[in-house]
Amino acid sequence: MRQRSVISRRATAAAAAGLALVTAAACAGPQDGDAQGGGTGGDGKPRKGGTLTVLNAEPQTDFDPARLYTSGGGNVPSLVFRTLTTRNREDGAAGTEVVPDLATDLGRPNADATEWTYTLKEGLKYEDGTAITSADIKHGVERSFAAELSGGAPYLRDWLIGGSTYQGPFKDRKGLASIVTPDDRTIVFKLRKPEGEFPYLATQTQFAPVPRNKDTGTRYEERPLSSGPYKVVRNENDGERLLLERNPHWSQKTDQERKAYPDTIDVRSGLDSAVINQRLSTGSGADAAAVTTDTNLGPAELARVGADKELAGRVGTGRFGFVNYLAFNPKVKPFDDIKVRQAISYAVNRTSVINAAGGSALAEPATTFLPEKKAFGHTPYDHFPAGPSGNPDKARELLKEAGHENLRITLTHSTEQNRQTSPEVATAVQEALKKAGITVELQGLESNAFNEARWDAKKTPGFFLSRWGADWPSGAPFLAPIFDGRQIVEDGSNYNHAQYDDPAVNREIDAINKLTDLDAAAQRWGALDRRIGKLALDVPLFHPVYKRLYGKDVKNIVISDWTGVLDISQVAVK
Repeated sequence: MRQRSVISRRATAAAAAGLALVTAAACAGPQDGDAQGGGTGGDGKPRKGGTLTVLNAEPQTDFDPARLYTSGGGNVPSLVFRTLTTRNREDGAAGTEVVPDLATDLGRPNADATEWTYTLKEGLKYEDGTAITSADIKHGVERSFAAELSGGAPYLRDWLIGGSTYQGPFKDRKGLASIVTPDDRTIVFKLRKPEGEFPYLATQTQFAPVPRNKDTGTRYEERPLSSGPYKVVRNENDGERLLLERNPHWSQKTDQERKAYPDTIDVRSGLDSAVINQRLSTGSGADAAAVTTDTNLGPAELARVGADKELAGRVGTGRFGFVNYLAFNPKVKPFDDIKVRQAISYAVNRTSVINAAGGSALAEPATTFLPEKKAFGHTPYDHFPAGPSGNPDKARELLKEAGHENLRITLTHSTEQNRQTSPEVATAVQEALKKAGITVELQGLESNAFNEARWDAKKTPGFFLSRWGADWPSGAPFLAPIFDGRQIVEDGSNYNHAQYDDPAVNREIDAINKLTDLDAAAQRWGALDRRIGKLALDVPLFHPVYKRLYGKDVKNIVISDWTGVLDISQVAVK
């Protein structure tokens, strides 16, 4: 059973976190109890009170649990919307565990993991004091199928029996027969195939309760009913400013994950990144008790911060499950030749790519598709060892064998200055391949056009920069969308860039999906990553690192490997 495996691992990780700072993904500055001021009392423990300001670039648009993708928006939605399960709110690797939230446990699967049963905790209430019921969870899930409330994660449509044709409760008031609520505290989900990772899916905001009699459809985002520690009291310009205050009916007794120290959380969005970092570094007025959950420090800013001891102590470092890579479409020549793909894999200079992405403080070299975290099942491999600066001689050798000397190809990338799929990274690849005798023409596309091209199965370029992040810390949402042949989408967003369809790989994905033992599944995902990696269907380049400032009056910093960003449900302020 998954819950036994998770609980034992969580206890071990939590004990380790209590002994030492988890430097791989935790805060680089003061830890709990380091300071006597700010949001702590004389005993060094965090105290309730004050206002936390969040300074973000991206607005909290579509603040409706049906429309949000996972708990995006830098953890803000999880302050208002509780779900059946949630992420463990601890530093580093311990934070990759899934734990109960509204439910009493992680769910009880039947023998083949095609049915999951949950029991709600007692005493759960909304902000108006009414009880949260299983029927509200059912309605919350069902409304996410409505076309007018689209935008959330797509898994439910694929996993639930009848989900592929269901159109939501506004058109079909009967609801999904695959979601059963035998009483006010019990809810059962019936799946069309085994899914051992359903507890992870149940962390998504679509599992937040929404009472049918309070559902205002597309207007629900303006004033959603809170099940979390904070309620929305103001939503301006579709999430440009979101003001949250305490939910008087939230109880810490039913919520062991969210600390909810501040009285008020004021989310200000739509700001320029440079302005955000300047305000956080200066820390005047309300900005002294401010954080950002979506704005990185750039190379120049990092250099300035590094020279200032006080500022350097206010930088949080995080690593989220993300990989940046070169993608091949083997349906386009010459990328149908594995030796061409292998040659490019050998020729890449990861040092120059990382420098283009902002330097080693903001990017770490990758030779595996899966991130270097145990939860994902990371298994070290380097099938085409190029060293830090590439191996152009080996690349030339392979091209000669393949009859592709003096090769000319096109690399498609985004023109957006995002340091991920940007012109700088593309230029670094171009210069490295030139040393192997490969002439690369760069094709830069505006961001929307770039995304449309790389996700269109009929128009996918032969060679392009791409990136992928996991919806939860596991190999499943990393490998299945990219390499499961049954997930190739001819008309719509297709993420299987190679249009790779191997029945043996598909069967292995199904076999792993049946497992409810987290450790066993992780090992199988790692082995599958290594197996697929030999085909050179992509060239992993780097995993991003997040460096983000926080205000001088902000304490109790927690950054987990699940999100890679500061968890605002844990911070305390002066």
